Amino acid sequence: MRPLTPADPAAIGGNRLLGRLGSGGMGTVYLARSAAGTLVAVKVIRADHAANPDFRARFRREVEAAGQLTGRWVVPVVSADPLAREPWLATPYVPGPSLAEAVGGYGPLPVRAVRTLGARLAEALAQVHAAGLVHRDVKPGNILLAPDGPRLIDFGIARAEGAVTLTAVDAVLGTPGYLAPEQARTDGAAAGRPSDVFSLGCVLAYAATGHGPFGGGHAAAVVYRTVHDEPELSGLPPELLDTVLACLAKDPAARPTPDELGAVLGDGLPAPDGEDWLPPPLPRLIAERSTRALDLPAPEPTRIDAPEAAGRGLTRRRLLGAGAGLAVIGAPVAWFTTRGRARGTTPPPARPLATHTLALQADLTGPGKEIGQAHERGMKLAVERHNSRSDAAFRLALRVADDGGDATRAAQVVKELAADPAVVALTGPTWDAPVPELAVACGAADLALLLVSADSPETALSRQEWRTVVATRPAGDQLALPVIDYFSRIRPVHRTGLVEDVEGSEPVYPVIQYLQQSPPSQGTLSVHRIPAGSSDFAGAVRALTEAGAEAVVYAGTSPQRAAQLGRALTEGGFQGRRLGLQHAMEPAFLTAAGPAADGWAFASLFTDPLAVPAAAEFVAAHRAAYGQPPARWATEAYDAVGLVAATLTGLAEDGRDRAGVTRRIFRTAHEGLAKPLSFDSNTHVLTRARTAHLYQVESGGYRYLGIYSDVRPGSGR
Repeated sequence: MRPLTPADPAAIGGNRLLGRLGSGGMGTVYLARSAAGTLVAVKVIRADHAANPDFRARFRREVEAAGQLTGRWVVPVVSADPLAREPWLATPYVPGPSLAEAVGGYGPLPVRAVRTLGARLAEALAQVHAAGLVHRDVKPGNILLAPDGPRLIDFGIARAEGAVTLTAVDAVLGTPGYLAPEQARTDGAAAGRPSDVFSLGCVLAYAATGHGPFGGGHAAAVVYRTVHDEPELSGLPPELLDTVLACLAKDPAARPTPDELGAVLGDGLPAPDGEDWLPPPLPRLIAERSTRALDLPAPEPTRIDAPEAAGRGLTRRRLLGAGAGLAVIGAPVAWFTTRGRARGTTPPPARPLATHTLALQADLTGPGKEIGQAHERGMKLAVERHNSRSDAAFRLALRVADDGGDATRAAQVVKELAADPAVVALTGPTWDAPVPELAVACGAADLALLLVSADSPETALSRQEWRTVVATRPAGDQLALPVIDYFSRIRPVHRTGLVEDVEGSEPVYPVIQYLQQSPPSQGTLSVHRIPAGSSDFAGAVRALTEAGAEAVVYAGTSPQRAAQLGRALTEGGFQGRRLGLQHAMEPAFLTAAGPAADGWAFASLFTDPLAVPAAAEFVAAHRAAYGQPPARWATEAYDAVGLVAATLTGLAEDGRDRAGVTRRIFRTAHEGLAKPLSFDSNTHVLTRARTAHLYQVESGGYRYLGIYSDVRPGSGR
């Protein structure tokens, strides 16, 4: 939930607004306190949409449809004004997450929870159908999870069964992946009650497996699979398979009724008021949200919307709740009385700036803690720098989570961060292995995932489940560019030898492929493999000498094994140049190689901020805060915060949320300290200008040579 903006009204229909629950292209949803003191969610439609007569008719239908429902598992409308310039409706506030948020953040539900979910939703659909309605948009985002059971919401496209639709002839209403085959056809076939059962079957499959039964991707492809293909139910627990398959029958007549479905799923389950039905930590999340909402004070009003309502009078169609109507009349009197007393006094302080939370998932205590700590320090300084600006339109906060370099812990941490609605973007992980799992989790939660030091294949960025991944460093194969340039232009050779250290070499395999396809100086490349478990670097040196190699590239990830090669080259009398990749460019290489390290060059994707004039302020702040200059990747982490801040700045105040960030960040350009950050808006791939660097070992340390394309021929040794 976010604070109100100065342009937000103080009250709508007698409901005092407390904050913003969400906003989008259609309008805004507010958390409010009704005249009776209860918490409600107030949905307000933007005036430009309300100007469309068909849209206003649909909204009025939603109000009328939901107003007829009183069942326990549906969320009714308690007051509304469909005729207002900006139509609105209020429903009881449910503090729980949506099913989409819960599964996306914490993974699939256990079988017992899925059965409870299905039984309660089947009961809800039975009530909807008994009222003569068809919901037509049963999906994970329209299901809220409460401590006693789920709630079905959003009747925006519900209609009376058999009623004439108001949409275009070829329009498909519903959500691809959750709509029934008969909804997808454009031959005029009306969607009836069985279509809601089909949608519920899709929801149950998603709840139990974490993915829909007809896959993802382009909407048209999903709709085609829904109509023509059998569902993909791999991973669905056997005890749910028959029930879900029955719901997903292509023939509407073959599907069970809600009553039949509820009887099957609910057999043996406890009463709704019995034991907890949700797995941890969802009950804790609901409790925390409830506490936050109840503790919110009512803000001072900024403007009122009552005169328009009072001028037209209150009718049942315009206001369903009589108590809410009395509150509208009473609110202006109190507001004007307060305002009159305050005239001539010091004006109230300006509304505090909204705060947007960035998260960092890092290895802070495991084998990669140095890199994790560099991320944390760089991001903290960037947040502090932003918040100190006098022209800042919002404040930033940083939430840090330690995954310890452990895969199981990493999977749990990202679920916790994705489930926190305050987090608008996540940076991490700080090691490669958990990137795919984080990418999928963040994609499901519509959360931007910024990769700073971890690698991500560019081919993966086009996958739907990776759509929110923002790789601020190029893919690992780009490390081949400074290698080729170094041995072609800076220190040219025509016969290059490559030592492929199979042990742990997977991250650098793309570099090996690149060099095989494009050898330096268009010369020859001989490859010498060190098998897993072997340390025969002396044999590799003999093979390099026999091949007439003028230079050697260590293609591996271990600094200790790179040092073994360095010592073997010196002991074997090898006179050629030596170059490694950033994975081995660690203090351990210098220690283990000793004098044999001298003269080695290294290709990297991180900069040295001490050599960047624009980073002087950052370097000074880092020294003041931590007593030392920034470590590698700290500058790039600093820039990641700057990119998110630039993205948020480019959004309207009510659009600064997860959806806004993921929608705009790939169209945002940020002049970072380490490199400019901009992306191809179609492929989401980072523009590669000035992204790779060269270092050289001198006097027991790594000396920065520069961005590889700027290094002069003959530089280095």
